Amino acid sequence: MTQDGREAIASMEPPPAKTRRRELLAFLILAFGIWPVVAVGVVGGYGFLVWMYQIVFGPPGPPGG
Repeated sequence: MTQDGREAIASMEPPPAKTRRRELLAFLILAFGIWPVVAVGVVGGYGFLVWMYQIVFGPPGPPGG
């Protein structure tokens, strides 16, 4: 068996419990902490851009006559 073969077999072993716990904690922080804040920021930023655009150029629709 070659060195590469041993590394391939070793990489198939499950990670230790400490690594798994850290990965789960990182996932939970991303899923329920960071990404919701990013989503609210993106939607709020888009709403702000639309609001500023309408202040400068007026609301959408046919021109008033």
